[in-house]
Formats: sequence, C-alpha cells, structure tokens
Amino acid sequence: MIIAAVIPVFNEETSIGKVVGDFPSGIISEILVINNNSTDNSVKVAQNAGATVLDENIQGYGAACLAGINYLKEKQCDIIVFLDGDYSDFPREMNLLLNPVINQGYDFVIGSRVLGKREKGALPLQSRLGSLVAGFLINLFWRVKYTDLGPFRAIKFDKLIELNMMEKRFGWTVEMQIKAAKKKYKILEVPVSYRKRIGVSKVTGTVKGTILASIVIMKTIIKLIFVN
Repeated sequence: MIIAAVIPVFNEETSIGKVVGDFPSGIISEILVINNNSTDNSVKVAQNAGATVLDENIQGYGAACLAGINYLKEKQCDIIVFLDGDYSDFPREMNLLLNPVINQGYDFVIGSRVLGKREKGALPLQSRLGSLVAGFLINLFWRVKYTDLGPFRAIKFDKLIELNMMEKRFGWTVEMQIKAAKKKYKILEVPVSYRKRIGVSKVTGTVKGTILASIVIMKTIIKLIFVN
C-alpha cells in the first residue's frame, strides 16, 4: 500500500529534523512537510532530513493539511497519516495507527493522547478540556465516542477525499472527526504516547491562542450540526 505522511510546520527548525528522522523505515512512501510561512530554517532542516517540502502561504493548520492533500491528489496514495512537527508525537508508533487500517478494515484511526502514556505536562489542561467538550457534543449529536482531538491520525485517502475537508485553521481535526462520524466510517481510537513539544505551542502556549482555537473549534462543531 502507498502511504504518505503530512506534517504542517510553522517555525519548527529545532524539532522537524527529529520528527522526520524518527519515521520507521520502509513504511512511508513520501514524507510531506508543509511549510506554513516559517521564518526560520525549518525548510532546510526538513529537506536535509529527507522530506519533500511544500509551501502554503495561507496561514493555518488546516490550510497546510489541505495543501498536502491537493499535492497527493496528483499522485497515487492509499493511506495518509497526519502528525505534528513539534516532536510531541512518536512517529515510531505509526504502525499502531496503520495496522487497523491495513489489516482490520478501519477507515479512520486516531491516536488518543488521553488513552495513551504521556509525559507529565505534555497535554495541558485546556487541551484535555477541549477534547472532553468536543467529544461530549460529538457523542450527543452523532453517537460516536472520541476521547481526543489528537493530530496523530491515519485515514484511507479515498475516504478523506469524500469528507470534502474545508476548515483552514484549528477546527481541522474536529471537522474530520465529525464528518467521518456523519458518514458512518469504521472509526477506531488507539492509545499513543505523547511528550512535551519542543518549543512553545502556537495554540495552547498563550492565552490568546487557546481562546482563539477554542472559538474556532466550537464554531466548527456548531456549523456541522446544521449541515447535512
């Protein structure tokens, strides 16, 4: 199977080389690092580590992910894996996500930081609360239980295209989970390890970032409640 990985990056020069370097060998056909207006040496570091680097000038996590999807539409791809570029996820645990898709018929597998082993302080309270509220609302409206909105996830590429992803900011992960629930995909959460990121989070690292992300996530959920 042809498997690609997409990693959105904004000023992650100190971590992106470690992320790319930790990928298990012989599994991923292409590692895509989406440079989202970085002003540091993220591009050079990613390229030196062996990744294909694409530029996306529209600022936003979702916009970067969409750029990776659009690139892969022109190629052959069976499964796409998403993860962050801050070295908080463990690329070496990728098979935990891929095996259920390849061998058990799942369409969409999410790495749950809540269910897995995490380093102390790695998952801030605001992140846990956000996932808890989002999970409650998704279960209330669509009867699918999620424990986390974690970035580390694998999905069949054709299923992802069917979702018609639109969100260009922080609502990307919850949009994918809600749309997958609406389409009644075969969904699984698996425990994954999680550590403190390298550097300061652009989202939960500041009060402003946390509030903005929370607003966007809630707006995404509310919008999808009223869209078929």
